[in-house]
Amino acid sequence: MRSHPLRLAGTCLATASAFIVLCSVSANAAQPALPVIVQELVAPPALPPQITRKTPARVVVNLTVEEIEREIAPGTRYTFWTFGGTVPGKMIRVREGDTVELNLQNLAGNKLPHNIDLHAVTGPGGGAGQTLIAPGNQASFTFKALAPGLYVYHCATAPVGMHVANGMYGMILVEPKEGMSRVDKEYYVMQGDFYTTGAYRAPGLQGFDMQKAIDERPTYVLFNGADGALTGKGTLTAAAGDKVRMFFGVGGPNTVSSFHVIGAIFDKVYTEGGTRFQENVQTTLVPAGGSTIVEFVPRVPGNLTLVDHSLTRAFNKGAVGLMAVSGPERPDIYGKGIKTALPGTKAPPVVARAAVPAATDAQRLRGKAVYDSTCASCHLPDGKGVPGVFPPLANSDFFQQRPYEMAHIVLHGRSGEMVVNGEHYNSVMPPQDLNDDDVAAVINYVSTDLNAGKAVITPAQVKQMRQVKAN
Repeated sequence: MRSHPLRLAGTCLATASAFIVLCSVSANAAQPALPVIVQELVAPPALPPQITRKTPARVVVNLTVEEIEREIAPGTRYTFWTFGGTVPGKMIRVREGDTVELNLQNLAGNKLPHNIDLHAVTGPGGGAGQTLIAPGNQASFTFKALAPGLYVYHCATAPVGMHVANGMYGMILVEPKEGMSRVDKEYYVMQGDFYTTGAYRAPGLQGFDMQKAIDERPTYVLFNGADGALTGKGTLTAAAGDKVRMFFGVGGPNTVSSFHVIGAIFDKVYTEGGTRFQENVQTTLVPAGGSTIVEFVPRVPGNLTLVDHSLTRAFNKGAVGLMAVSGPERPDIYGKGIKTALPGTKAPPVVARAAVPAATDAQRLRGKAVYDSTCASCHLPDGKGVPGVFPPLANSDFFQQRPYEMAHIVLHGRSGEMVVNGEHYNSVMPPQDLNDDDVAAVINYVSTDLNAGKAVITPAQVKQMRQVKAN
């Protein structure tokens, strides 16, 4: 008796399906369990070390959401919403092919619901739906890191722009399976824009200004969440000849970055954090919610300056940082130059100083913070200036003789020639967007700490100076 062809086909298909299921079960049973690695999380600009393993793992990442009040600028406080208590949130570092277990806790002391959207996730919402939790709750989900690259993560709770503008962003690096080349220094830097009810560096606790955010008029544009975060004690370091790799991202929520390091050329720029690179780049554009990896080798000692080359953001809103490079001088690469005085220049008259109360410790600390974030990028942290370009502020006869005029220059700017310690300078200094207290604090800091002098000016005198420009 002959079998019906469809019945025979159905029998064969059923047999084949059973065989496939058995093979699949056998294959899964044969796969060893992935080793479990709890991700090391460190505060920026540091990041976890390079990955040396050659096989995938299950990487456990434990993140907390913390709403904390701290300084956004010297004397100015702000309530940040953060991943892990830092802005940006701590970097996550995994390998292509890893399975990532993301555990998010919204601490009980917080006031708002939060979640996380990781741009490295392949799936709806990037994890936002799985992790939306109220204070006092936790959530967990897993994803596979499929594509190598440098990705932003951020809170995606409505209104999303507000959560991001309050500091809820960070980055996750997915290293390629073959690993990354070894370097001497790695740094993690993110730029973000902040919208406060008060003006730039207005003292006291500042609130969030939603209308400024909607209008895209940031009060601050900052590296790593604070005015001066990468200056002073936060200055990045390297030695001449070091290979430096910098993971740079923009949290936003609105502004892009024209990322530039003054005094360096990027040997490689991995555009938008991808796997392709461009060589010998001066400035690279990084979108909001995007990233880049830049590599360069400092060749000579001195200070390199990190800026958003939309320069008023750097010098008037805070997007500036420093990298101090140590090592021997290399006149074959960077010469000191030759300077000669122009004839006919007369020394300016000496202006008598009024008596001013001694600066308090708090005022001196504020003056140093303003100096580090505003002045050090041009005049250098030690105040020695750049020969032929930016005059010295330390041990400066010009400053010692005319501190009031220096305050006028800070307030109103100056262009043209000036002589400092017998050397001629001819450049432009724009007016600085500082309040009266900051101007007085930084002028007094330069006087006391860089010129072994006394406090020379009060905020009330600065207020009067605003009404009259220096001749």
